[in-house]
Amino acid sequence: MRSTTAITAALVIVFAAHALRGQGPALPPAPWRGAGATPCVGRDGGIFQCPPTAGVIAIRAGRLFDSTSGRMLTRQIVVIEGERIISVGPDTPVGIPAGARVIDLGQATVLPGLIDAHTHMFNTRGPKTTTETAMLIAVQNVRADLLAGFTAARDMTSHGNGYADVEVRDAINQGRIDGPRFQVSTLGIVWGAQPSTAPANPLASTVVRSVAEAQAAVRDQIGHGADWIKLYPAGNYSFTATGEAQYVVTYPLPVLQALIDETHRLGHKAGCHVYGGEGQRNAIVAGCDTIEHGFGLDQQQIDMMAAKKLFYDPTIVRYTEPYMDDNDARATGGKYRIVPIFEKAARMAAATRGIKVMMGSGVDGSTFAHGTQALEFELLV
Repeated sequence: MRSTTAITAALVIVFAAHALRGQGPALPPAPWRGAGATPCVGRDGGIFQCPPTAGVIAIRAGRLFDSTSGRMLTRQIVVIEGERIISVGPDTPVGIPAGARVIDLGQATVLPGLIDAHTHMFNTRGPKTTTETAMLIAVQNVRADLLAGFTAARDMTSHGNGYADVEVRDAINQGRIDGPRFQVSTLGIVWGAQPSTAPANPLASTVVRSVAEAQAAVRDQIGHGADWIKLYPAGNYSFTATGEAQYVVTYPLPVLQALIDETHRLGHKAGCHVYGGEGQRNAIVAGCDTIEHGFGLDQQQIDMMAAKKLFYDPTIVRYTEPYMDDNDARATGGKYRIVPIFEKAARMAAATRGIKVMMGSGVDGSTFAHGTQALEFELLV
């Protein structure tokens, strides 16, 4: 899956379609009287060189992975017009439209663009990180994802960078920077049980303390451009003296239900960060669209997810790395580990009929580098 030839070949489809993503930039009023050819105009009114017009492209693929049938086909032609693959078939002279630009990948393997359902384009923002530095790192991260063959992604909060993920998403859609097509979830919403006198940080997750505040936070984030609402129904885990995993519950169920219902009322979906326990069960009962991580899933919860047609996004690599064992060793004196509990839950979910398992990496610029997400397939499959 990590073959450089295969991944690079997949990108041909990405760049061929790049110019017509989303709502493209506008042209300045005619006649253009500035320097050079007529440019495009961004949302800020500034001009930039227009992306090239996408014509018809025919790709000769020596090998082509058919993700529908799960078979590897040989000697195929992929025809692309604008953003659409309009035909795939055997490599014959009649398979190439007249006037099409031909890209010969007869010695390569071509596969569809990959999708990562759980990324963080921004690294976690430190106290000395400037807005400019954070944005430059994000641009570097999304380009690395694209070059690794990931042509679409869901970003699961901006890691303390406010609504900057909306700006990156829009810049990609306008053709200003290279990156996957993104759906973003901006700040995220967390529970604050006690009132605080500290001033709110507008770049951090929104803190709510009631049903009304929860509903208002959902409306505000969607109004600022969020595609998804990121929620945190269950906090961190620990072990009892006898080795039983226990998990912190955050929102009361009525607040969580209000968050999800308001998200659905506005035509959007919610993703829930959960490790286990009552908070995880609450997320399933309330109908959170995607259950993220889910260390402590049991068969009853998995069956509930299947019945409700919820998706499971385990992010296996991110939470089976050696640092997890290191943390548990320090906390329990080496007695107990969360990794085998998580692995058991993931295997149980994958073996359950009707469950929908997503490929999300959790790549975040800390222990999992952008551009290496194909590692997730090795464990997920």
